[in-house]
Amino acid sequence: MSFLGSDIISVSQYQREDLERVFSIAEACIPIALGARSRRPLEGKVLANLFYEPSTRTRLSFGTAFLRLGGALETTVGMQFSSMVKGETLSDTIRVIDGYADAIVLRHPQKGAAAIAAKVAKNPVINAGDGDGEHPTQAVLDLFTIRQELGHVDETNIALVGDLRFGRTVHSLAKLLAIYDRVRLLFVSPDALTMPEKITNLLDARGVAWERVESLDMAVKRADVLYVTRIQAERFQDPTMAARLAGSYLVDHELIVRNKREDIIIMHPLPRYNDLSTDVDKLPGAAYFRQAHYGVPVRMALFCEIFGCMP
Repeated sequence: MSFLGSDIISVSQYQREDLERVFSIAEACIPIALGARSRRPLEGKVLANLFYEPSTRTRLSFGTAFLRLGGALETTVGMQFSSMVKGETLSDTIRVIDGYADAIVLRHPQKGAAAIAAKVAKNPVINAGDGDGEHPTQAVLDLFTIRQELGHVDETNIALVGDLRFGRTVHSLAKLLAIYDRVRLLFVSPDALTMPEKITNLLDARGVAWERVESLDMAVKRADVLYVTRIQAERFQDPTMAARLAGSYLVDHELIVRNKREDIIIMHPLPRYNDLSTDVDKLPGAAYFRQAHYGVPVRMALFCEIFGCMP
């Protein structure tokens, strides 16, 4: 389908052919993202980057992607610097900003906030994370990373490790992986942080093989890709529970060597915290910094799709 002028709210909007087209554009955008080539198809366009939750990689990669394509950027960081702290509704904020910019990127702590924004905005809205809901562009760049690292996505074993209950990145990624053929998902998490039933029900409906694996060693032995996530402490009602669960699973160099899997691809949406040791960084399969850098060309490709231009 064409995404010209469209919102990006959920990974459910994407079919496999859409992803392949985005990936092709993203590959063409890599030299532009690195500054090796200059293209300005978005000259004269303005992006409103609205981040009401903390963010480093997502906020800066969206902004860099738009600037690299010749556009201009306006950014709000933190609820305390928004009129919403005065009691303004999200809908009113979006209605106003919609008149200032040609597209809006929104990160918000409320699940469903991006959908609310899209209903009132005339210009495209991109969901950059809504509470424990979805993070669709992160999932697209995660798939792109798997494709770049392995050369394919079909017929892969992918272990999702850590906070699967509140981690919106793994929710979106699991949904997208269901599009591909003969993908097997391994879920490794504390009992209190298992993958939500709505996700596993979707996987069942699509015939995707998945299983819960208690042993991190077993997951490392079987997986082609190890996707690690931190405990989402900010989403716990009881902070002491988050503290107790932190460090439940630690991926370190000894774990990888013990299982003779120096070839395994290791991914992480970052930031890491008691879940991924720095001694893994030297392994050839440590892809998380490459993954973070792919955020720029992938988001450039999504902007090209929305604005109907080519890099």
